[in-house]
Amino acid sequence: MLSRRSFLQTAAAATVGGRRPNVLFLSVDDMNDWGGLGGYPGVRTPNLDALGRRGVLFSNAHCASPLCNPSRTSLLTGMRPDTTGIYDNDQFWRPELPEVETIPMYFKKHGYHVAGAGKVFHHTAGMNPPDQWDEFKLQVFDDPWYRRDEWYPWNKKIPAPAGHPFNGLRNFQGEFDWGVMEKPDGEFGDAAAVKFGADFLARKQDKPFFLAVGLWHPHIPMFAPKRFFDMYPLDEIKLPVSPEDDLDDVPAVGQKMAAFRRDEHRRILKEGKWKEAVRAYLASISFADHLIGQMVAAVDGSAHARNTLIVFWSDNGWHLGEKQHWHKSTLWERSTHVPMMIAGPGVRQAGVARTQPVSLLDLYPTLVEVCGLPRNSKLEGESLVPLLRNARAKRNPVVSTFERGNHSVRDERWRYIRYHDGGEELYDRRADPNEWRNVAGHPEHAAVKRDLARWIPKNSAPQRPGREAYDFDFSTYTYKKKN
Repeated sequence: MLSRRSFLQTAAAATVGGRRPNVLFLSVDDMNDWGGLGGYPGVRTPNLDALGRRGVLFSNAHCASPLCNPSRTSLLTGMRPDTTGIYDNDQFWRPELPEVETIPMYFKKHGYHVAGAGKVFHHTAGMNPPDQWDEFKLQVFDDPWYRRDEWYPWNKKIPAPAGHPFNGLRNFQGEFDWGVMEKPDGEFGDAAAVKFGADFLARKQDKPFFLAVGLWHPHIPMFAPKRFFDMYPLDEIKLPVSPEDDLDDVPAVGQKMAAFRRDEHRRILKEGKWKEAVRAYLASISFADHLIGQMVAAVDGSAHARNTLIVFWSDNGWHLGEKQHWHKSTLWERSTHVPMMIAGPGVRQAGVARTQPVSLLDLYPTLVEVCGLPRNSKLEGESLVPLLRNARAKRNPVVSTFERGNHSVRDERWRYIRYHDGGEELYDRRADPNEWRNVAGHPEHAAVKRDLARWIPKNSAPQRPGREAYDFDFSTYTYKKKN
């Protein structure tokens, strides 16, 4: 078995000319465990499957928070939501955490050329300060007619196209749309991010680089070329199972989370659109997989192929009717469980999935260690290097947090949830993979609860002010606190 030191020496030996490894930081949005993890039978993700075989698939990976901004802020700052106080989408992290060094900032500080495109931080204005990067291409949207001017000032708004909304649900929340978009692949917003990344990789780089490419898919609106919808005939779609009494044993706070935006779930069912929506999500996963394949091919065809670590992740999961819920924003498996993979220099036992619990929070310390950067003592994740060298390495349980004081703890067998008012859930994932039977009240599981509860954060930072507390100027990227 390789020691930690010899593992890193192996990684260094794989570099070109003794230079530190490059990093391709490749992400998707709202991809649950259907993508690359077999959560839906018959999903087509050949490129993710291939990436998992050439590297390490973390099959039990979880987000730090099941919502875009707190998840990404946690991952990129290396700190938990209950440390940062960033629990919601509508909070600026930069003026509230001015001293924090994010992953791109840290790599830039230590001699890397840092570039990015698409959705890396949260996608609204004010979340992605330009001083994080040496170069960056902003998110290109597939629905520019919907985007709010104050949130997306770089977006050129156009009239809504004929036939919108494409899913046929009239008077519906504007972003929650899906359907075939008749245009070449290269004209989709995510293709612009991939092109930026491929063009970057084709250039000569004088320094090691950190390249972040963030894809929007399969986030709503779920638009994709027709051939990806054709992969999933409507009459073959398998709907998630959601028993009528599934929520009967769920505490009040969990019930409230499940009820968030339930009107959308009911509308989809009422108008007979459930299969269509699931099909659109699958098509969007496969379109994302296609674009991921293009990025990996761009690495493999470049001069940087032997010396680039590929890191793939999704920010959170996504419900499609389970627990009578759409979207994310819950502490159950469908919302916290995400695909995550690492391939490249120094990775051993490739193709052997790691079933131990891991967190997106672990990526920052892992990259610092593998790339030989100085240790950052403020990071709260746990380096994955032991798992990259040994598929049987031991791991502690991981925690997901949604809103202040609500936490889910996951180990290899159990999920334990405790809400801010003391409400509890406990699921034996081996016997109950759908999390239908809350056994938190069963006396025989008291020891399991005690053991998992040890990992719940002792203190939760107050929620930071929302963006409405600031006057933000996009042209200068400055924040002024209102009186």
